[in-house]
Amino acid sequence: MEINQAVILAGGYGTRMKPFTDTNPKPMYPFEGKPFLEYLVEQVRGFGIREIVLLLGYLPEKIMDYFGDGSKWGVNIRYSVTPVEYETGLRLKGAEQLFADDFLLMYCDNYCPIDFERLCEEYRQSGALLEFTAYKNLDGYTKNNLKVADNGLVEVYDKKRVTQGLQGVDIGYAIVNKSVLRLMPDENVNFEAAVYPQLVEQKKMYAMVTEHRYYSIGSWARIELTKEFFSPRKFVFLDRDGTLNVRPPRACYIEKPEDFVWLDGAVEAIRLLKDNGYKILLVSNQPGIARGNLTEETLATIHEKMQNDLKQVGAQIDRIYYCPHNWDDGCSCRKPKPGMFFQAQKDYSLDLTKCTMIGDDERDVEAGRAAGCRCILVSDAYSLKDAVADLMKES
Repeated sequence: MEINQAVILAGGYGTRMKPFTDTNPKPMYPFEGKPFLEYLVEQVRGFGIREIVLLLGYLPEKIMDYFGDGSKWGVNIRYSVTPVEYETGLRLKGAEQLFADDFLLMYCDNYCPIDFERLCEEYRQSGALLEFTAYKNLDGYTKNNLKVADNGLVEVYDKKRVTQGLQGVDIGYAIVNKSVLRLMPDENVNFEAAVYPQLVEQKKMYAMVTEHRYYSIGSWARIELTKEFFSPRKFVFLDRDGTLNVRPPRACYIEKPEDFVWLDGAVEAIRLLKDNGYKILLVSNQPGIARGNLTEETLATIHEKMQNDLKQVGAQIDRIYYCPHNWDDGCSCRKPKPGMFFQAQKDYSLDLTKCTMIGDDERDVEAGRAAGCRCILVSDAYSLKDAVADLMKES
């Protein structure tokens, strides 16, 4: 079973985006010279989907005139225009004849670089009638509206967000079996409010949980973060020991500044990255802190030495992330877990799928891939300098 169709809800007034929406539909708000909706169309095409149905209501001609039949973007776009007063339920019902048996349902005001292949696979395996993407929301970015079991089953969905113990929020990107539309009444109702509680009761609704923050045009409060997210920037993550400097023996640590010895070509590699406009983020496991071999103050002096060496050639590491926990502490930041990557993602409003991770250990690669990054493994035979040189050829 393949998902070959995306349905995007794009019909509301967008009153929280006034005055822009006095004369424009909300999804046409521009970033870097392109409307928000265009980023969604390009994302859908990147999923391998070529058929898109846009459900419109408010000022539909402005969207239809811009996108036409979609051929400019390599997709086929069809439109369903219903009265702007329609809630999402009637808007979906009004276009039911256009839908495939299973389709991807998206909101016009949320963007998240999701793992679409994983979503499809989880949908197949779960036997769900609907599986949406949920932001884990550990940072309190928004209000929670659901509770998800470890196996992805949605146990609670609360549109009003008042139930105790909620964790996570639905951000769309839902694979939907068309049969669920039969659960809606004929009244003008919100699709999620009417259908999701029924699917919870039937144990037929699942969630793919992501820690990658989503970006939106739901309100002016989110616009600046969304601008930063879509701005053209280049980021690379680097491991430390074994990638930048000589790795100490197993179960030993760099415990003082003079123990930090650069690998051949590493300084030049960092300078090359900086000369080509990259921001460099260090992500390093430092269990020696938990084990009492060094303090965080000592680690700071080691990194000060590292940065001073780089200053001599006009380079620097832009930010250092490290995990101070022991091997078996069960934290979320120690590689191969991706916690440091997701922290950086939030700090810089990154699209992690456009970032590169370079490290010398399979744990670096596992962590980077879990975050969605492209990963490069270095070794004695293929150094950081080699990896950066190859990266520059692709830029």
